Amino acid sequence: MAHSGPAPRRTRAWVLITVLLLVAVLGTLIVPIYARATPALGAFPFFYWYQLLWVPVVSVLTAACYLISVRVGRRPLSPGGSGSGSGPGSASSPGTGSGEAA
Repeated sequence: MAHSGPAPRRTRAWVLITVLLLVAVLGTLIVPIYARATPALGAFPFFYWYQLLWVPVVSVLTAACYLISVRVGRRPLSPGGSGSGSGPGSASSPGTGSGEAA
């Protein structure tokens, strides 16, 4: 079965998000990278400033992942679809219960 539409684009986006988040996590989890005192930055040993350097890096990577996921989520699944399945007129609106008329 061949699928048509933007599925490969979404897959690539989620692979990119996964890689960016793995970089953020693994950069601080692989201890041998930063378990040393040199090179020091002023009075701070390498261990401390390496960890502090990751705070803004992880926030930028997380923001980028969020923006990518929002952009991918707005694309329609099919030429006439909305992509999310919820919106005005959908069967799963909050006020209609299971979508059946009472």
